[in-house]
Amino acid sequence: MPTVLVIDDDPRLLKMLQRTLAYENLVVVTAENGLDALPLVKTHKPALVIVDWMMPKMDGLTFVQRLRQEGNKTMILMLTARDALEDRVSGLQGGADDYLVKPFAPAELVARVQALLRRVEAQPERQAVEYADISLDPLTHQARRGQQPLNLTLTEFNLLHLLLRHPRQVLERQRILSEVWGYDFGGDDNVLEIYIGYLRKKLEAHGEPRLIQTIRGVGYCLRES
Repeated sequence: MPTVLVIDDDPRLLKMLQRTLAYENLVVVTAENGLDALPLVKTHKPALVIVDWMMPKMDGLTFVQRLRQEGNKTMILMLTARDALEDRVSGLQGGADDYLVKPFAPAELVARVQALLRRVEAQPERQAVEYADISLDPLTHQARRGQQPLNLTLTEFNLLHLLLRHPRQVLERQRILSEVWGYDFGGDDNVLEIYIGYLRKKLEAHGEPRLIQTIRGVGYCLRES
């Protein structure tokens, strides 16, 4: 059974999350702050981390940034009452893979957890793909633009992989959310826009021309201008 690490300083919410996830046949490990959770990541090697933002000792954003700085690619779902767009951007930019605003329905939490775990378990296509000067190898989990390696998170890698498998095709937002995030229940496309921005920044870091084109009102397309 997959292990999920849940970090929250609210004992009642922590107990509810533990009970809800255990009912889904998940092994649940808990901590009340990011500092106490750090050794649990190394000990239990969770498939998914669910972390609150505002906590004592070490807040959720600092915890996520610490994991990413150490090269840890574990899936992370951030919980927070901070629902402004700039907060979502900060959370995702800090390294979270998904973002759920409090208060939330347990059913939505479970749906997002299951979607993230499906991404962990999914076996990507094994064949290397390329378009223009971008290349990506699912076996080695390496990507390059020209001679420059791309340091991508798992979500960024999966998003670029999808685009590379369908060059010059317009991919609708809902299709991308479904295939990359597993949002078959209606996801927040702000997440998609933010991650497209991350990819563009990395792909264009040395002045390269833009390849990910926005198709207004529809979605995105990987093609040369």
